[in-house]
Amino acid sequence: MSDQPGPLLLLDSASMYFRAFFALPDTMTAPDGTPVNAVRGFLDAIARLVTTHRPARVVACWDDDWRPAFRVQAIPSYKEHRLADDGGEEVPAALTSQVPVIVDVLAALGIPRLGSPGYEADDVIGTLVAREVAAADRAPEVLVMTGDRDLFQLVDDAAGVAVLYPVRGSKEPVRIDEAWLAEKYGVNGGQAYADMATLRGDPSDGLPGVAGIGEKTAASLLRQFGTLEGVVAAAQDRGSAMSATQRRRILDAADYLAVAPTVVQVARDAPVAQDRGDLTEVPADGEALLALAERWGLESSLRRLVDACSDATG
Repeated sequence: MSDQPGPLLLLDSASMYFRAFFALPDTMTAPDGTPVNAVRGFLDAIARLVTTHRPARVVACWDDDWRPAFRVQAIPSYKEHRLADDGGEEVPAALTSQVPVIVDVLAALGIPRLGSPGYEADDVIGTLVAREVAAADRAPEVLVMTGDRDLFQLVDDAAGVAVLYPVRGSKEPVRIDEAWLAEKYGVNGGQAYADMATLRGDPSDGLPGVAGIGEKTAASLLRQFGTLEGVVAAAQDRGSAMSATQRRRILDAADYLAVAPTVVQVARDAPVAQDRGDLTEVPADGEALLALAERWGLESSLRRLVDACSDATG
């Protein structure tokens, strides 16, 4: 067995438990009939990840603010379509009731749950990635488990940062690296993906993008002019090789392009607590975990996860 420490595994928690909630039937219930499909799916997904990748550290990253004010100020339509009548995020009641159970289980397991007031989980992940890459005693690899394509911007082969992205019909996520981004989107690395996403826009996040500039055109412009800044500069330079139509579209979107990077780019310096997330062989609070397992009918899922953690640290 290698003495090399395992990777740092960062979990985009909400992305994972939302996916579990919609993928698994609500007939998965606790003894009192309460649905626990999101809880069980979330725990089973972590167990598979730990078994497959044998991380040395695991951190559950959290949305303390799913729609941060600084992003709404930049682009008011940001996630506007997801607003509930009370101003919060529109979430099914059957999922809302399961989130506190996930919080309690993570605490009993000893997996840190890190958020940051005024920031999304994406920003927590971006900050932890930046810290890890800069650390002298860094992990050999950083893996980000998420169903959110926005985090493809973190992919960096040289820094050892990859994204694990779920695919329909498979329990194993696909590994997103620079070669995958180049093949799928025609972009050169994570930053180029973020620039492409800015130009293209994203209706699921309420980002309009540049009218008339789709994914392929955005990627082509970036290959030609290097970066988003390079594309804008080429549009402003009438002597550049940019076509008149593309020039007009970029210039017409100048106001959007001036603020969109603030929304699209994840923070790298959010005020996130320091916690390495070292994986341990035994749960932090075994008695609490047993009580939660019995109350919510989580015995099998928790046994798989505890066994996976024990194997990974053994």
